[in-house]
Amino acid sequence: MGIEIRSAVPDEFAAAVDVISTAFLERPDLRAVAASMAETWDPVRTWVAWDGDRACGTFRSTGAQLTVPGGASLAASAVSAVTVLPTHRRSGILTAMAAKEHGALVERGEAVGLLYASEYRIYGRFGYAPGTHVTDWVLAPRATGMHGTPAGTVELLAIDEDARTLLTGLFEGWRPRRAGEITRTVTGWDFRLGLRDDGWGERWKGWVLVHRDATGIPDGYARYKADPKWEHHAAVAEISVQELIALTPDAYAGFIRHFLEMDLVAKVKLESRSEREPLRWLLTNARAASPIDTIDGLWVRLFDVPRALAARTYDREASLVLEIADDAATGGRLRLLLDAGPDGATCRSTELSADLTLPVRALGGAYLGGTRLRDIVLATGVDEHRPGALAEADALLRTADEPGCSTFF
Repeated sequence: MGIEIRSAVPDEFAAAVDVISTAFLERPDLRAVAASMAETWDPVRTWVAWDGDRACGTFRSTGAQLTVPGGASLAASAVSAVTVLPTHRRSGILTAMAAKEHGALVERGEAVGLLYASEYRIYGRFGYAPGTHVTDWVLAPRATGMHGTPAGTVELLAIDEDARTLLTGLFEGWRPRRAGEITRTVTGWDFRLGLRDDGWGERWKGWVLVHRDATGIPDGYARYKADPKWEHHAAVAEISVQELIALTPDAYAGFIRHFLEMDLVAKVKLESRSEREPLRWLLTNARAASPIDTIDGLWVRLFDVPRALAARTYDREASLVLEIADDAATGGRLRLLLDAGPDGATCRSTELSADLTLPVRALGGAYLGGTRLRDIVLATGVDEHRPGALAEADALLRTADEPGCSTFF
């Protein structure tokens, strides 16, 4: 009997959890996780591979809106829970599940696939590439002060449904401002704030701050946790800032000042921030802030390439004929004329000679502006038919502001 790939039904979620937890080397309360999945996962978007009556693979997605350069949104599929049992590896199950989801994605009218890669080498063959990067920063608060004077106030929030509503509004005010951000679900907010269990582990326990401007209007929030430590009878606690959303420079500076001035704290870690974080320039001792780790963040796969290229804006004007090698396209190739500029773009099929031929993986990685096209083609390959076309495309796709996604899924 061959492997069967089909959408799940709620009664099969426990079997899916068994596969997911086994593949990721975890052992949660399977029934609790399955009960949570039944409330929050869309069965139609949850693919399960079956070897007879034994579940052996999973592949799940959630619908989302992706912010692209210029602030427009594109319908996207956020992929997660991609697993195959260790007893069924190297048998084509992942490829079959990906084909199912990608076909359904196109039928749903979603232009982009998104994911976070547990292992780097898996997803390139399916056309995905890292489109954003994240950096963790460490701040030594006892070694520095702040430039400037406080503007506005910082307050602690009681964590309840009212806080969720406030934070959701602030996040939605932020989301269109940065390419790479995606929409969030209500249940995702509940897990993020510890308002409900997801069954995988301990409920989130931390604190939430909100910044208000001089008129009292909220313009940012931060979520953080603490690890209280003592050495030689002295406090050396560590703060982990898991999310910091600031709609204004004053809000950003206000949060940094707040963490600098907290009692008992010897180290502040800012998680999943930009490589170009402005943190150092706020400090009287810029050496008190250091990036400690940078890794690929959101991976991007373009499915409707003309629509995606036309949806974003560009910092300069250019006209390019791009030939895209894509196994999902009819004949495996697309030839597109891209006329782009700061006011928008058009992208359409053409019979003109190509300036540049590149794989869809390379274009997806460079699409949000955070990965240089000239760099990614070192791994993917590229054919330049007109001298200077690669440099022109690289400059066209690059953005002044770094993209990023603050939502892990």
